[in-house]
Amino acid sequence: MTSRPAFPPPPGARAYLLRTARGEFAVVDSSPAAGEEGRGVVLMLPGFTGSKEDFRLLHEPLAQRGYRVVAVDGRGQHESDGPLDDESAYAQRELARDVLAQAEALGGPVHLVGHSLGGQIARAAVLLDHSPFVSFTLVSSGPAEISVSQQQRVKLLRDALAVLSMEEVWEAIQAMGPPEEVGGPARGLGDQDQLRRRWLGHSPAQLLATGRQLCTEPDRVAELAAVPLPFHVLSGAHDDTWPVALLDDMALRLEAHRTVVTGAEHSPNADRPIPTAHALADFWDGIGPGPSKAAAGTP
Repeated sequence: MTSRPAFPPPPGARAYLLRTARGEFAVVDSSPAAGEEGRGVVLMLPGFTGSKEDFRLLHEPLAQRGYRVVAVDGRGQHESDGPLDDESAYAQRELARDVLAQAEALGGPVHLVGHSLGGQIARAAVLLDHSPFVSFTLVSSGPAEISVSQQQRVKLLRDALAVLSMEEVWEAIQAMGPPEEVGGPARGLGDQDQLRRRWLGHSPAQLLATGRQLCTEPDRVAELAAVPLPFHVLSGAHDDTWPVALLDDMALRLEAHRTVVTGAEHSPNADRPIPTAHALADFWDGIGPGPSKAAAGTP
């Protein structure tokens, strides 16, 4: 982690390196608000080109509900170290094993939350070993590969990374138009200098490997449904990465609690953080002291 982080942590949170059996990972960690009884620990995994800061607006409202929130940069993401040119280090199984190590370092069991790509990595971790987790929430993360239109965008990015430096790719993204239209790494919770520094912190190999994963991920919902954990599928009302109808169907297949956040798109944690935080905490509050498949059912 750099001595001067691009993003100051939100109020009541601290940024540090979490030591695990698989190395150190940059995290932002917030504790329950003063006077609130601790109700559990949450581990949050960001999406493609994202970072732990994508959850920054959830820390305070979840702390008010009594939850400790730990948002993490995965291997090669933003402020977590990783090889720059070895894509094999970012195989999904390797990233999943990192998640298990992070949960262990936090003392487990934890509520696991994965946004987009982070949801698929989290799913791989749960399928390897579900014992470190109390529940699993997929935020805007679908059953298999991303939509054709998003696959085309990822391919464009991967082609650019094959011939240009990270700085040159950033300049090319900026030249494409306003951030709200271009999206991707140029859009997020921060100004353009902060988002540029985040982009430059990513390992090109991590982006190449995980971009390929997003475009080739198989449907593993049936495997996941056999795991004895409460599931929650949360999304915005519109999503062009995985159509909302596809997320609805996945929730049915998982017998999962389902939340659709009105007024939000692919990143409800950024678009509508307060209703997103309330939906997450309501789900966790309803689980009780231990995992139970029955607790996952939609009311």
